[in-house]
Amino acid sequence: MHSLVTFARRISVVPTLLACVALFILMVMTFFDVILRSVFNAPIEAATELTRILMAILVFSVLPIISAGRGQIAVDLTDGIFARLRLSRVRDAIVYLVSGIMLIWPIQRVWVLAERARDYGDVTEYLSIPVFYVGWFIAAFTAITAIAMIITGILHIFAPQALSEHS
Repeated sequence: MHSLVTFARRISVVPTLLACVALFILMVMTFFDVILRSVFNAPIEAATELTRILMAILVFSVLPIISAGRGQIAVDLTDGIFARLRLSRVRDAIVYLVSGIMLIWPIQRVWVLAERARDYGDVTEYLSIPVFYVGWFIAAFTAITAIAMIITGILHIFAPQALSEHS
């Protein structure tokens, strides 16, 4: 179990690097777009569509890491009650499992929309990038998020010590 958790932590660097690259490209593009727009009155025409694509990459590539690594924003109104009853682990397991299972519906819907865009031949306005690639990316990383959340929920039940190691 320990080696599996270690492997998961090591491989989680890949989507983080992907998000970092997307953010860096987004920052550089925005910088040059502002300079070109202000100084030369010549904005980067494709900046809007590239911003949308890079934001999708940025958000959905880190979604599995944030979701499985307790990075969500949480309001702890019931933490005191669950801690006193020693049910925090059970609550966390249920939340992770239910959340992971609930992601199946958005995965299916995004996949259907991506396939529809592929069938229609939808492309972006300036660069003619096929839209379905972004849909596939979103569906794939949402599926990875669902798997990560379900595995985290199972670990909360059967191997909670694996979650607390290296945290």
